[in-house]
Amino acid sequence: MTEPSTQQPRQSPPPPAESGGTVPLDSTAQLLTRITAQLGTQLSLVSRNGTRRPMHRPRPSEALRPSAAPRPPAAPRSPDTPTLLVVAHGSRDPQALRTVLALLDRVRDLRPGLDVRLGHIELNRPLLPDTLDGLRGADAVLVPLLLGRGHHVKHDLPAAATAAPAVRTRVAAPLGPHPLLVEALYGRLVEAGWDPADQGSRSAAVVLAAAGSRDPDSAQDTRRTARMLAERLGVPVVPAYASAATPAVPAALRALAARGRHRTFVASYFTAPGRFASAAAGAAPSTAALPLGAHPAMARLLLHRYDQALSATAPSEMVSLLASA
Repeated sequence: MTEPSTQQPRQSPPPPAESGGTVPLDSTAQLLTRITAQLGTQLSLVSRNGTRRPMHRPRPSEALRPSAAPRPPAAPRSPDTPTLLVVAHGSRDPQALRTVLALLDRVRDLRPGLDVRLGHIELNRPLLPDTLDGLRGADAVLVPLLLGRGHHVKHDLPAAATAAPAVRTRVAAPLGPHPLLVEALYGRLVEAGWDPADQGSRSAAVVLAAAGSRDPDSAQDTRRTARMLAERLGVPVVPAYASAATPAVPAALRALAARGRHRTFVASYFTAPGRFASAAAGAAPSTAALPLGAHPAMARLLLHRYDQALSATAPSEMVSLLASA
């Protein structure tokens, strides 16, 4: 049994009126134009093998809410465009993973069509080796979601890249120091109550609370970020650490108070919530700034490091460069 055709019957042009009540067609050319348009519409519903294409009807999940704006279509991804593989440390705090995923969504919004993936050094899935395993035969840029040079950047990331020979990898520089980090830190401080009118105040100061590292290059990077933030705020900014380095956050706050800096803020130099970020916030005399998280400047910085790595050098040279840093 054949299915009844759903094609609408072609309508013939109306016959001319006997008494002149119907307006005649303007010209033969217009008649041909209309017939051609109708024929093109009908042919678009027919496949090359002569069968009729099924008409698409949106599923309920595809329907837009009345208040929802349609999302712009993603640009097609070129097979020659390397994947941006964001490498996060990992945390037992469930908020950390949610924060990082929100940051990756911001990156995708800024560059539609770019393949953006996540890998963790520890504690969270997906782990970095698993993500690399899923990229066999592809190109990838490993962008550390880390704020300075340290063991993870110098050793763990190059080692992971070397252990994945089926992936052509480049390892980008860490996020800091960079002016975009200062922009994110400043934004978080304003959210926490920092008043721009405090610029130049003799009683205000900021503690830049970081995780800490035994690597002297990591401490140097944190000090440089503190100097850049101090220039932006117009008040002293003292770096302090949650582990592995001194001074600790409470000690830095006491030292500032001894200098008459009683209006103090704690800037959270952490990419996401976690144990160290919570400890630093607990030491703040008032509300501490939130971690950098999914701040728009962070998304722009990840893409900047990605682009920088692509234009800097060849993949093997980049791995060698970071391993010897």
